[in-house]
Amino acid sequence: MASAEAAAVPAPEPEASRLRLTPPQAVADTTILRWHPLSPPPSRGRTLLLGHGAGSSVRHPLLAGIAAALAERGSTVAGFNFAYAEAGRRRPDPPARLEAAFRDALTALSLPGRNAKDGRALVLGGRSMGGRIASHLAAQGVACAGMALLGYPLHPAGRPERLRTAHWPALRSLRVPLLFVQGDRDRLCDLDLLERERRLLGDTPVRLHVLAGADHGFRVRGRDPTDVAVEVAEVVTAWLASLPSPSTSPSTASGFIPAMRGQSRPPGVG
Repeated sequence: MASAEAAAVPAPEPEASRLRLTPPQAVADTTILRWHPLSPPPSRGRTLLLGHGAGSSVRHPLLAGIAAALAERGSTVAGFNFAYAEAGRRRPDPPARLEAAFRDALTALSLPGRNAKDGRALVLGGRSMGGRIASHLAAQGVACAGMALLGYPLHPAGRPERLRTAHWPALRSLRVPLLFVQGDRDRLCDLDLLERERRLLGDTPVRLHVLAGADHGFRVRGRDPTDVAVEVAEVVTAWLASLPSPSTSPSTASGFIPAMRGQSRPPGVG
């Protein structure tokens, strides 16, 4: 639950602009939104670039709610539409086009005078497919301070044998800190399989937060979706604060930290 102080802060409205896409794409340019903090961010504030899920868009209430709640807590957040979503289509583009659009958004945020001017490190991630594509980029060598994977689609629904972890060994040597936020009713992520597969990541610092009662869309029976978005934002904010500073060696970060239902386990458990 959010604190009374946090709840009293009005949700920031995102700044909308256009993002030029590298062809071939379904559209020449797409929507990019930026949520700016309403108050001065903490000294270790980060900028997050989040991709949306397969069947939604950057304006989906869940993703937008999480982004706004993160901005309330001092983070700058950006999100964008993949080309197929901007074109009004439901079927996602091929992975290469999704990755290209994510790279275009990353380039836009890295332009001098934007992200670079305040020295913030960029964190990649997103909801479901958006987080998966972010992890593809990191595996290909795209530099980032960490990855926030919100509902990672470990496998198709009902098909746990079709794991989406073939690229994870490439992350092993990079040791980019990872945050997984998963529901314990998520049919696209068996938590026991996630525990097993995370061994592909070696000593990569990994934290898992389990949303009690949540499905893949972070829906919890009898719980206000806004409250769920706030919980996710608070978990992400705490994780961002734990990331090593640019001068800290990755070897000083801890390894996998499993999670209990509804909360993140402290270091050394499991």
